[in-house]
Amino acid sequence: MMTESEMNAKLAATRRFLVERLSELPELGIILGSGLGSLADQVEKPTVIPYREIPDFPLSTVEGHAGRLVFGQLQGKRVMVMQGRFHFYEGYEMWEVTYPVRVMQVLGVGGLIVTNAAGGVNRNFRPGDLVIIKDHLNLLGVNPLRGANLASLGPRFPDVSEAYDPDWRQKALQVALEMGLSLNEGVYCAFSGPSYETPAEIHYARTIGADMVGMSTAPEVLVANHGGMRVLGISCITNMAAGILPQKLSHVEVMETAERLEKQFVRFVTGVVRAL
Repeated sequence: MMTESEMNAKLAATRRFLVERLSELPELGIILGSGLGSLADQVEKPTVIPYREIPDFPLSTVEGHAGRLVFGQLQGKRVMVMQGRFHFYEGYEMWEVTYPVRVMQVLGVGGLIVTNAAGGVNRNFRPGDLVIIKDHLNLLGVNPLRGANLASLGPRFPDVSEAYDPDWRQKALQVALEMGLSLNEGVYCAFSGPSYETPAEIHYARTIGADMVGMSTAPEVLVANHGGMRVLGISCITNMAAGILPQKLSHVEVMETAERLEKQFVRFVTGVVRAL
């Protein structure tokens, strides 16, 4: 298991590599989920760095994840955009899944917008809906903060009672109202994957309070909170979860729905960035 000194050494090396290539440091991080990477095309004066070139960065292996960092300006904010994330089901350790968030923290990033493609559990949701995450259920079977505490970044026992910043959520809902978008709030439930959930698992998730399910987000949000970052979460409902409708599930459907939502998603998130 990674020691605190080993992790600090990795972060220092990654930070040095990035700082040498940047004219200014970012203030806002954005993680883009499956099929949602086109938001990065809106970044002005971009500095693009493929993950494979960055010391100690994992590589995205999932279709719909470009695998690169994009630094620049978005709606007047200095941003660090991840085009593609890392998932526990890809075989990575939790420190690798959440390593980019740690890098954001050592670069001085104070806020994070995390997005994902999710399956709808709430029967009032429909594919194509955008949902603000108000809380999550971590059913991955592991907490990313397990192991040596990075004391320089956060406390041993962080409070996550407001893991998704209430003020930012209200601002996002106000942006949606001004744009004429009908937006819900919901609880995101993280399963480990890579298989989609069974109908029984979805019934269980709905019973304990989930509105949507996916295979990401919770680890990054927990680590972000540990490091004192404000967080806004946005789910794109790309399909209804198993057992909700008589249908088979596929990643192709996820990608196709995300692509149809692309323009609306980009318009909404850029508006949110402007408002924060």
